[in-house]
Amino acid sequence: MTSPLFERFAIACTHWAERWFPDPWVLAVLTIFVVALATLGMGATPIDTAVAFGNGFWSLIPFTMQIAFVVIGGYVVASSPPAMWLIEKIARVPKDGRSAVCFVALISMGSSLLNWGFSMVFSGLLVRALARRTDLTMDYRAAGAAAYLGLGSVWALGISSSPAQMQANPASLPPALLAITGVIPFTETIFLWQSGVLLACLLVLSLVVAYLTAPGPQSAREAAHCGVDVSIAPAKSGGRTRPSEWLEESPLLIIVLASLAAGWLFHEFSTKPTITAISALNTYNFLFLMMGALLHWRPRSFLDSVSKAVPSITGVLIQFPLYGSIAALLTQVKGADTKTLAHHISDLFVSISSHDTYALLMGIYSAVLGFFIPSGGGKWIIEAPYVMQAANDLHYHLGWAVQIYNSAEALPNLINPFYMLPLLGILGIRAREIVGFSFVQLLFHTPLVLFLLWALGTTLTYSLPVMP
Repeated sequence: MTSPLFERFAIACTHWAERWFPDPWVLAVLTIFVVALATLGMGATPIDTAVAFGNGFWSLIPFTMQIAFVVIGGYVVASSPPAMWLIEKIARVPKDGRSAVCFVALISMGSSLLNWGFSMVFSGLLVRALARRTDLTMDYRAAGAAAYLGLGSVWALGISSSPAQMQANPASLPPALLAITGVIPFTETIFLWQSGVLLACLLVLSLVVAYLTAPGPQSAREAAHCGVDVSIAPAKSGGRTRPSEWLEESPLLIIVLASLAAGWLFHEFSTKPTITAISALNTYNFLFLMMGALLHWRPRSFLDSVSKAVPSITGVLIQFPLYGSIAALLTQVKGADTKTLAHHISDLFVSISSHDTYALLMGIYSAVLGFFIPSGGGKWIIEAPYVMQAANDLHYHLGWAVQIYNSAEALPNLINPFYMLPLLGILGIRAREIVGFSFVQLLFHTPLVLFLLWALGTTLTYSLPVMP
């Protein structure tokens, strides 16, 4: 039975966001302004602040290109004839609009445990397929928010968790951090039964909230009402009209590329653990691009698909440099006491922590900082020495400390447009149109996550770091 109260509240939040939530680029500039003022307030010079802003601007270029290729590769695969058939087939499962939103949420969260990039692309294209159903009245905004739940709730509890991956592989850790934490295997982080309980609770809560807040047929805003055309453009007629197009219409070049790619992938997966190989973003992107080329079979079809995918990454290209500047301002600009703003924030939380309050305070700290530096692996390298040293000093379970950081870091993703941008490009809508629904999820997630981090942490005991 649906709850009109939840539905009305979600719609009210969405209407507020549509009116007041700024464009993500504007929000990023406002964040830079606030962080820059904070650095000046702690005694940094204006020139140091400006230099950090400029130096950090291009620092995320490799990651920016990786995210861009996540979208391009995912789109190319999903727009291939076999994948489109599969997505259209899956899209026939839900029977009504609310169950469709809940179905998207389930697919998004389940696939994010394997790889968050795949989750984002596949879920976005599933929403578009569902929106094409004439027998289904589905709110396009609520479905878009459901497609983002993988990144906003549980992805960090799966095998693509950067901190857990780093801590399990000593070669990935800086020597200074390795000396503090030692090696922490998956059995002490994502494979703890406590992590399983946390994951199950988040999955159930997210699905319930998604179902209860999805607008019914009378108030649902479909894709057309959002100004989105989800129809599939008819395929161009095949065949060549001039000799120069022969290779474009022949599968010969695709077969050569696929053969070389298969050899490289065989080497990667035979020399590395499967989880490690597939979790590397470059490997993931390579696999999807080559798979997309093979599924399209002919270069012309493949290139046409790529050209359609490129407009989806415009937000990523123009906004990610600003996030690089924010990270630099937080972690590079030193105040009068030679400490950075990130260090000051960390010192504040560590200074007021005890063994009993560590989980709660570190969870809040990770969530707050995650809004400004939404990068799991990079942020962990910066903050782990402070966080894990505090865990050692307080004799707190080190593996659960990693999970605290993981779980709480996902919370700000629900309203932070950083990772939302590729999905928005696929859906063809703006952040303000889905953030109202994801904000409601945040209201329910935050107290549950913080409580479970504290409660489950009490069931674990401290052990000394294990050195390689």
